[in-house]
Amino acid sequence: MKLTSKQIKFLKSEAHHLKPIVLMGANGLTEGVIVEIESAVAFHELVKVKLVSSDKETKDLIIDAILRETHSEFVQVVGNILTLYKSSPEKKYNLPK
Repeated sequence: MKLTSKQIKFLKSEAHHLKPIVLMGANGLTEGVIVEIESAVAFHELVKVKLVSSDKETKDLIIDAILRETHSEFVQVVGNILTLYKSSPEKKYNLPK
């Protein structure tokens, strides 16, 4: 599912008040972190993940790996906070068309 610009804008506004649910540790992106992100996004649909890397290239690689492994949609990155979305059967967020 590819998000439209209208849907991304809606999700950004919904995510504004959220706190990061998953915090990456000093070990970076591990199997355990991926599992936590998958379970969080499956339950909440919209989650924030606090990334560790300050290097832009490394951060981009980590984001690509998270999106690929969790099958989530990219919403935004602000500083070291990544916002992800993945639709679930419960449909907690009613996305605009």
